[in-house]
Amino acid sequence: MTHPLDLDPRLAAIHAAEYPRFSDAEMARRRAALSRVMEKEGVDHLLMCGEQRAGTGVAWLTSWPATVEAYAIVASGEPQVMYVEWYNHWPLARKLARDTEVRWGEHRGIEKVIADLKSRGAKRIGLMGALGLAKCRKLEAVFGPLIDLNREYVRLRLVKSQEEIDWMRIGAALTDLAIEGLRREARPGMTERELGAICEAAYHPHGGVTYIHYFLATPMAKPEYCVPRQFESNRKVQPGDVIATEITAQFFEYPGQILRTFTVAAEPTPLFRRLYETAEAAFDAVTGVIRHGTTMQQIIDAAAVIEDAGFTVYDDLMHGFGGGYFPPVLGSRSRPTGPLPEMTLESGMTCVVQPNVITPDQKAGVQVGELVLVTDTGFERLHRARRGLFRLD
Repeated sequence: MTHPLDLDPRLAAIHAAEYPRFSDAEMARRRAALSRVMEKEGVDHLLMCGEQRAGTGVAWLTSWPATVEAYAIVASGEPQVMYVEWYNHWPLARKLARDTEVRWGEHRGIEKVIADLKSRGAKRIGLMGALGLAKCRKLEAVFGPLIDLNREYVRLRLVKSQEEIDWMRIGAALTDLAIEGLRREARPGMTERELGAICEAAYHPHGGVTYIHYFLATPMAKPEYCVPRQFESNRKVQPGDVIATEITAQFFEYPGQILRTFTVAAEPTPLFRRLYETAEAAFDAVTGVIRHGTTMQQIIDAAAVIEDAGFTVYDDLMHGFGGGYFPPVLGSRSRPTGPLPEMTLESGMTCVVQPNVITPDQKAGVQVGELVLVTDTGFERLHRARRGLFRLD
């Protein structure tokens, strides 16, 4: 029987689990990676924090996606403990957290963390994740300056394990459902909000969780906007519009990301045809140079097809993704993001290539692209949704 997401049997088994789990070996790999960072930085205890659903480290370490507050204490040879809020989140946190004793924070979680660390004889505390300033000050009043290890956390997450890539394949399949839903159901007269509802209805029944769905909708004959917006308006889609989308659904905290462009009840105008063809050419040029060892300058040089066509970009041309918005974050020759990162691509990185090609006056634009996997010899698509400039009727 065909899986609803068209997943192979191995991925279908992960997707079908009540709550999927990474292997013991994968979880041990993560803990060992943290231990190496702690030893290198001279840290005897690490605090992995998440607050108000911010910070991916807690889920990576424990398999519990941080909700209101989650503070996990890590130390070599000691039991792993995590304090969570709220009380009604505690039962599920205990069910999902791996190799971790979960305790209720009692609305004074940071005080309980401090008491726990004192009882362990902690001296030098490393910090990864999101933690409010007042709580940082409370910790520093007892243990001295915290050692910020967030840069090291990003480094640990740049290259994905095979198991993480499997979960991202599922996230990509869920995200593809949104594009299929829009092609099938979006019509003139709908509001941008209704477009968002189509996306969520497409993947939510299959376990997808919304990360973003951004839309650009503007008349092709008199465009007013060039990049998808972070909040939908109540504007109704009209014949002759162009719609550009940026959509991410997650499988737990493992995402896809796909960017496509549609015309509404009309063929593209000559300008939008050129914008779209340039964006596709840029995507092909950039992915054509992606492989293990690719330099940042090679990527910028490949994207020069945009400027050669007389256009520029607004959104980032490319960025790392999966566990955060990661390096390399790149613009183009005409719209740089700052100094080029001193790095090369590595096999196992997951990146979004997303040329948002626009006119220099910033009134017209399209968006094309998707999440890809860097390999030893090139790149691999993680999405299966068709590429193309689609027409909605």
